[in-house]
Amino acid sequence: MSFPNHRPRRLRTTPAMRRLTAENRLAPADLILPAFIREGLTEPSPISSMPGVVQHTTESLKRAAAEAVELGVGGIMLFGVPAVRDAQGTASLDPDGVLNKAIRDVKAEVGDDLVIMGDVCLDEFTDHGHCGVLDSEGYVDNDATLEIYGRMAVAQADAGAHVLGPSGMMDGQIAVIRQALEESGHKNTAVLAYAAKYASAFYGPFREAVDSQLKGDRRTYQMDAANRREAILEVELDLEEGADMVMVKPAMSYLDILADVAAMSPVPVSAYQISGEYAMIEAAAANGWIDRRGAITESVLGIKRAGADTVLTYWASELAGWLKES
Repeated sequence: MSFPNHRPRRLRTTPAMRRLTAENRLAPADLILPAFIREGLTEPSPISSMPGVVQHTTESLKRAAAEAVELGVGGIMLFGVPAVRDAQGTASLDPDGVLNKAIRDVKAEVGDDLVIMGDVCLDEFTDHGHCGVLDSEGYVDNDATLEIYGRMAVAQADAGAHVLGPSGMMDGQIAVIRQALEESGHKNTAVLAYAAKYASAFYGPFREAVDSQLKGDRRTYQMDAANRREAILEVELDLEEGADMVMVKPAMSYLDILADVAAMSPVPVSAYQISGEYAMIEAAAANGWIDRRGAITESVLGIKRAGADTVLTYWASELAGWLKES
């Protein structure tokens, strides 16, 4: 006698059966490695709140990019940490500044074998740590910031970035960047919009990674964690402005948002497994409370299952190595 209600269990009987019937799969090409480079370093500098992650030198960043290519990782997202900051974030526009130079160096190292992405945002470059320039009352000036974003995007495209990632959540940023790229001849440079980026408590370790100068918070321009429908509005606006891809950030506490966006987006959807998510798993694993490899794999698979086409994760290269083994 057959028991139909046992059907799911019959498809779990062996590892081979589970692989055969898996509804979602991870591949190295699904992964994007966020990487930090700090101006003036002579050797990589460990980030204490993100064990295993460093601020790179030029040489160590090139090695990380080459390793990513060997492992089949899909892309690398670069963040620069300058030696000198000011209120306007002018180091972001310097062709020889830390981020633009890093893009050129990585491009020279790996060419088109890895999708090179640049962070288009001022928070690493300003002496106040906000994602844009401030007005006389201390609020972020949206339109003045957009003018800088356009120039910043062109500088990164000139350096060789394949994809630009505007992460500042300024209104109209995608349209301004797309127009700047078109007018400067960079018609093939893609834009990955941080379309639904929430103000989150889980960004803490990232602020150490980029030596953030922020005092206060970014709640006036990043999204409120209480809001769900608003995310679709933000994504629709970025799509109308010409985004080639869209992102949900963070991933862990926003899988409902990710699923909503994946269900409606006509373009590829990314999710960013952010620094706080990384730090919690590493801390729990270091204390012996969870299985590290299992938790990492499950957490990224959960993001993929929720609808992400690609996942930005600090474990990208390590996880890609595991996937190639299996």
